[in-house]
Amino acid sequence: TLDTRKPIVAHGNSGLSPKSAEAGNASYYLSYTRMDTAGTITLNGAASAVAGTSWFDHEWSTSALGPKAVGWDWFSLQLDDEREIMFFQMRRADGTLEPVSGGTLVAADGSTRRLAAADVQLSVADTWRSAATGATYPAAWRVVIPSAQLDLRVQPWLAQQEMLVSFAYWEGAVQVSGTSAGQAITGNGYVELTGYAGSLQGQF
Repeated sequence: TLDTRKPIVAHGNSGLSPKSAEAGNASYYLSYTRMDTAGTITLNGAASAVAGTSWFDHEWSTSALGPKAVGWDWFSLQLDDEREIMFFQMRRADGTLEPVSGGTLVAADGSTRRLAAADVQLSVADTWRSAATGATYPAAWRVVIPSAQLDLRVQPWLAQQEMLVSFAYWEGAVQVSGTSAGQAITGNGYVELTGYAGSLQGQF
């Protein structure tokens, strides 16, 4: 079962999330950012009860990349103070970011605040190289949001979470530690990294 604790979040401009300045390069993006989850997992005929917290996304688009972009870094983080963060940055071939990069900060009461690219300071703290593709991916980050008094370290639970489908990308579970207004805070989340094993231009 999935039972939401908070109202649905409409990211961007009432759910419209631009991915570049060009018309049509956008998605509609909605989330339930914290859902109580319970059920059973059956392995070899033995059922085990499980419980946890989920994040549910629904996103659809006409085009995911602007003409200069090669891929994106996307974060969904659930903090133990009941806040959530969604943040993405669209990376260009020249190393710069699309100005429309940004996200949403969800408060404990479900209210939201839009995050612009300048509101989030994201730096890579470690990398991991795939033996399968030779691609080098970020493997730890420092995420600072001064306006929310957040200084976080995000790192994968497991380095090897590369997905080898029609194109290679990294998508996996991460753990969060750091401070909120100087007090210790932890959390969990999910990160998606594309364009590190080759540009995604022409893939969508």
